[in-house]
Amino acid sequence: MTHFADRLAAAVRAKGTALCVGLDPRRESLPKSVRDRHHDTPDGTAVAYEEFCLRVLDIVTPRVGVVKPQSAFFEACGPAGVVALQRVMRRARQLGLFTILDAKRGDIASTAAAYATAAFDVMDADAVTVNPYLGRDAVEPLITAARRSGRGLFVLVRTSNPGAGLFQDLNCDGRPLYQHVAAAVAFWNGENLGACGYGDVGAVVGANHPNELKLLREQLPQVWFLVPGYGAQGGTAADVRAAFRADGLGAVVNSSRGVTFPFPPDDADWEAAIKIAVDRAAVELALDRTG
Repeated sequence: MTHFADRLAAAVRAKGTALCVGLDPRRESLPKSVRDRHHDTPDGTAVAYEEFCLRVLDIVTPRVGVVKPQSAFFEACGPAGVVALQRVMRRARQLGLFTILDAKRGDIASTAAAYATAAFDVMDADAVTVNPYLGRDAVEPLITAARRSGRGLFVLVRTSNPGAGLFQDLNCDGRPLYQHVAAAVAFWNGENLGACGYGDVGAVVGANHPNELKLLREQLPQVWFLVPGYGAQGGTAADVRAAFRADGLGAVVNSSRGVTFPFPPDDADWEAAIKIAVDRAAVELALDRTG
């Protein structure tokens, strides 16, 4: 399989935009026409999520190369939800999309290896998000598994949630904790670079931290960034500009609610609303505007 970073670069270049569409289905936000077809039970909700997300994939594929399903919403539906997620992931791959499974895994030894099997073998994801809080031995089994099949990771470094600073900003040996995590990501990433000059261990850095984005881009020139917080969370295209290298690459910018739920549930023309939203975001994050 082609190197992880090269496949991600190709996916971004093919559509000319850094936009990544997040699939975070919520029953209360689904179009009423979809919701009403399925019982309000875990199994019924799982089928509704699958139907909605498959249609979203069809709508956004002409404009974006990367999607990020959020595992938690599907898992909350029980076994049927896991099956629905697997089908959504399979369809995304069939459409030629690069897939990031947002599961924020983090554990040690055989448990980490099992998480890797679930992400890369069962769900066939190109990448999975990882929580590094347990340290090196929690990340290395995932790196090892990813490299066996040309996959990658995105490690939480500077997240976009309001409470992120509680731990991430703690002063450790004269630097905030997130800087130490970034240094570890740089080391792991540097072990396996692709032809495009990027590696296979990326960093999650929030759009609402533009100063940190700029600093981390300078410190991590070979690391792909996954940037949440754009769109519905308040981040703008100007906020994420610093995440990119001069070649226009280096980051994928996620929008979930802003693209997938830009309509009230009773809007019969919800598909058109999604198309308008993805078109607008794709243009805002076009490669020739971010470099």
